[in-house]
Amino acid sequence: MPTLTAADELFLHQIPEPFPNVGTHHEHWRDSYFFIIHPRDRLGDVIILTMAHYPVRQVMDSLQMGQIAGNQIFARHERPYGDDPYAPVAGPVKIDIIEPYKNIKLHVDESAPVGLDITFTARTQPYGLRRGTMKRGDEIIWDQSHMFQSGSFSGTYRHNGVDYAIDNWWGQRDHSWGIRDHARCPLWMWFQIQFEDGFLGVWHWEYANGARVYTDGCWAGADGSDPVAIVDFRHDEMHWTDKDGKPAEYGQFGENTAGLAGRSVFRLEDGRTITVDAEGTRCAPYGPYGGGLHQMVVKADDGRTGTAIYEITGAHHHQYFPVPRNPDALLPL
Repeated sequence: MPTLTAADELFLHQIPEPFPNVGTHHEHWRDSYFFIIHPRDRLGDVIILTMAHYPVRQVMDSLQMGQIAGNQIFARHERPYGDDPYAPVAGPVKIDIIEPYKNIKLHVDESAPVGLDITFTARTQPYGLRRGTMKRGDEIIWDQSHMFQSGSFSGTYRHNGVDYAIDNWWGQRDHSWGIRDHARCPLWMWFQIQFEDGFLGVWHWEYANGARVYTDGCWAGADGSDPVAIVDFRHDEMHWTDKDGKPAEYGQFGENTAGLAGRSVFRLEDGRTITVDAEGTRCAPYGPYGGGLHQMVVKADDGRTGTAIYEITGAHHHQYFPVPRNPDALLPL
């Protein structure tokens, strides 16, 4: 007899199975929140909080990442589903959706490496990306839907006994659901660029030789106007940098790299083209997965300035990861 939960009383079903079953039974299926918080006008502390559930393993987990006072932080918290596979709670971490797409509370007890009491307030409309898929034969590497939204964050965080205040910092929230086998992905890029009048967000995938798999994203205005889709994205002038900010080769494991710099170009469906120059440092390395998250200062070709988070990660790519880290896991070109 299948196990029923409270959600099965509601008109929410999408497949002929009770919750929390999903359409494809896969070890990498997850439903995930991602929040990233940083100063508006400079490089500084970066606070990252995630929450995800995994139907195959029947667990909820939360990651704390980023950097505080120049030190990188990482912690993972987990709980089994038990009789509640839905509440976004894992150990000391709790996420409350106060008003969907408008207001969210992030709380982490001070027993954790970083205690949080922070509120997200939306400053743009959310943007729903189209479903993206990548396969090798009948093997699913990536098949998911995704949304992102820019917001402002206020509150406090605590680390090593020191309290810090956040007053109207910028940041991003994501919600994605589906399958993503991170170690098998040749390259993905996730750029979230914050300006005073709105944000540019892009989600972009390529094969090792640079052939495009997927591009979607938007410009979303802080005036609440409808997001404008990105129809093309170029990044061929982006490159790794070393600890002195000079161009560097990633090699196999990136030990000589510490940041990113360069130019990217976004073309919108309304005909506008926005060119962005950026430079910054890695704030959350991904270790064996390659690359990571980078905190950037940015300037657009029309003179607007802001801050951003650039994520570049993957297993093998001619521009960013020319030396494969795990040849046995690579996809054929």
